[in-house]
Amino acid sequence: MVERATTGIHGLDDLIEGGFPRNRTILVAGACGTGKSIFSMQYLYHGITQCNEPGVFVTFDEAPENIRSDMLRFGWNLQELESHNSFAMIDGASARAGTPSTEQNALQPTQLDINRVLTEVLTVARRIGAKRLVIDSIPALGFQLNDEHEIRKIILRLSQVLSKSGMTSIITTELPEQPTGQGQMIFSKYGVEEYIADGVLLFGLIGTSSKADRTVYIRKMRGTNHSGAIHPSAITENGFVVKKVEDVFR
Repeated sequence: MVERATTGIHGLDDLIEGGFPRNRTILVAGACGTGKSIFSMQYLYHGITQCNEPGVFVTFDEAPENIRSDMLRFGWNLQELESHNSFAMIDGASARAGTPSTEQNALQPTQLDINRVLTEVLTVARRIGAKRLVIDSIPALGFQLNDEHEIRKIILRLSQVLSKSGMTSIITTELPEQPTGQGQMIFSKYGVEEYIADGVLLFGLIGTSSKADRTVYIRKMRGTNHSGAIHPSAITENGFVVKKVEDVFR
């Protein structure tokens, strides 16, 4: 029987037999504004507060202080969790921008190759006994590289190390918006992430610029029977939720 890590995302676990398979890597892919970062942080927060599973969030896109502030709107006090050593944030955004960081856990501009990033991630994870990990995002990690072959090697290396880390991990990737019914769907930026990941969740937006509805599509989840429908989703005052199709369109 596959051991599961419950996600804390209302409505999702019922679609994937109770949660993510443990010690696996899940790819969360979608366009800007589809809720990837909120979803990922909610997964960590649930693990820490409800499952006693410490977590690490690696940010390459957003400044840590902005993340802490934004997550307070959902009642998620990350600073309090950090003070109890059950949560750690690794600042890769400052190194990417070439600016100094005041964070306890921060990458330096010279540490943005994959081996040094993984060394820092695993060091911090061991220190707090992490069982969950989020890396946000893959395109930001590979921003210095123009050769997609090298980027694919980085992704493969990342996957191999995470699979042996003892953590159940989420990695995010940015995609262009994909209108439904128009051409072949894209599941990753570099065309390899979806193959090395154990699960793939595709986040979308359907509608016009004035009103767009969020969606979640479970492209794959190894070792799991899962829904094949495109499910409506929303960001509420309590966080990210996934809805049943029949509850919305009946």
